Amino acid sequence: MKHKLVIGFSILALGGCTVGPKYQRPSAVTPQAYKEPGQEWKVAAPSDAIAKGTWWEIYQDPELNALEDQLTAANQTLKAAQDRFVAARAAIGSFRAAYYPTLSVAVSAAGISQSQNKALYSNSGHQTYSDYQIPFDVAYEPDLWGRVRQSVASARTNAQASAADLAGVALSMHAELALDYFDLRGMDSQEQLLQSTVNSYTEALRLTQELYNGGLASAVDVAQAQTQLETTRAEAVDIGVRRAADEHAVAVLVGQPASDFKIDPLPLAAPPPAIPIGLPSDLLERRPDIAAAERIVASENSLIGVARTAYFPNVLISATGGFDSGKITTLLQGPAGFWSLAGSAAELIFEGGARRAAVQEAEANYDQSVDNYRQAVLTAFQEVEDNLAALRILESEATTQDAAVAAAQHSLSLSETRYRGGVTNYLEVTTAQSAALADERTAVDILARRMAASVLLVKALGGGWNASQLPQVSQLHP
Repeated sequence: MKHKLVIGFSILALGGCTVGPKYQRPSAVTPQAYKEPGQEWKVAAPSDAIAKGTWWEIYQDPELNALEDQLTAANQTLKAAQDRFVAARAAIGSFRAAYYPTLSVAVSAAGISQSQNKALYSNSGHQTYSDYQIPFDVAYEPDLWGRVRQSVASARTNAQASAADLAGVALSMHAELALDYFDLRGMDSQEQLLQSTVNSYTEALRLTQELYNGGLASAVDVAQAQTQLETTRAEAVDIGVRRAADEHAVAVLVGQPASDFKIDPLPLAAPPPAIPIGLPSDLLERRPDIAAAERIVASENSLIGVARTAYFPNVLISATGGFDSGKITTLLQGPAGFWSLAGSAAELIFEGGARRAAVQEAEANYDQSVDNYRQAVLTAFQEVEDNLAALRILESEATTQDAAVAAAQHSLSLSETRYRGGVTNYLEVTTAQSAALADERTAVDILARRMAASVLLVKALGGGWNASQLPQVSQLHP
C-alpha cells in the first residue's frame, strides 16, 4: 500500500499542469518617427557617455560629474529603492519554499496516571506510567495545477519591476541633480550680469552727479540714476534666495547636510550639447518606467493563474514517523519506532462564488496593469516630444534674443552719448538701461532653460538605460 501511494502521487505530480493564460507582452502604439527632430539631434558625439549610463558627462562639467558620483554613493532615496529591490528579490524565496515538503519534529515526555473511573478502565496494574516520544511529521502539497509556479513567476516579475523602479529612481535623482545644478549656474549667470550692471550704474550715477554739480544735469536725473542703481542692487541680492535653495537641494541629493555644503559661483558658459535620440521603437526598451509597467503586467498575468487553481482539488501527502517508548532508555531502539503514510484530496463544493470573484478580480487587475503600461508608453513619447520641441524653439529664441540684446546695447550706447551731449534727459538713459538689462537677463534665462530641456530630454530617453539590464530569472534566486 505504501508503495502504491507513493507511485500514485508521483504520477499525479509528473502529470501536473499550469493553469492560467500564457503571457504575451501587450501591444502599444509606437510612432514611426519623432515629430520634432532635425539633423542637429542626430549627432552621435555624446553617445558613448550616454551608453555607459553616465549621461551627465556630455556636459563636460567636472563639478557636475563629481556631484553625480556622490549622489550614486550617498543619496538616501536611491538607497531606499535599492532596499526595496532587495526585499522584492528575497520575497521570491517565500514562494519557492512551497516547492518542497515541510518537516517538523517535536520531543515530548509525559508522566500519566489513569483515572480508575475512566470508561473502559483496565485494572492491569499500569495506572501510572511514562511516555516518551520523538515524532517527525512530513507534509507535501504537490504543485499539480501550477499555483506555486505561478506564484513564483509573479514574485520574480515583481522583483524585475522593482529593479526597473530602482533604475527609474536613479535616473530621476541624477536628472534632478543636473536640473538643480544648471538652475544654480543660471542664477550665477544672473548674479554676474546684475553685479556687472551695478558697476555700470554706479559709474553712470557718478557721471550724473558730476554733471549736476556742473549745472548740466538736474536733481531729477540724479534721483533717477540712484533709483536705477538701488533697484538693480536689490535684484542682485534677491538672486541669492533662489540660488541658496538650489544649493540646499543639491546638498540633500548628494547626501550631505545643507549647512555644511557649498558650491562656488560659476556662470553658464556654453549651450547644451546635441542629444542622440534614436528611433521611437527604441524607447520601449530604454525607459525604466515602461519596463517596470510591463513587468507588472507579467506579474498580474501569473496571478490570474494562481486564482484559477482554486477551482481544482488540494492534494496533500503526509507522513509521520518517530519513536515512542515508556522508558527513555529504550526510546531510540528499533521496536520503539512507528510510522504512517497518508494522502488526501479535498475539493470545495460550494463557496458562494468566491473563486469566480477572485478570478474576475485578478483579470481586472491585469487589465488595469495593461492600461497603465500603455499610458506609460504614451507619456514617454509626450515627454520626448515636449523636450525636443523645447530645445528647437529655445534655440531659435536664443538667436532672436541675442539680436535683441545687441540692439538694446546699441540703443543704450546712443542714449548715453546723447545724454552726455545734453541732447536728451536722463529718462531716456534709464529707459534704455532697463530694456538692455531685461534683454540680457532673458538671454541668460533662455540658456538655463535650454540646459534644463536637454537634461529632461536625456531623462525622457532613458538616460542610456536598457531593458536588457534587468536581472534575469537565474539571477533572482534569493
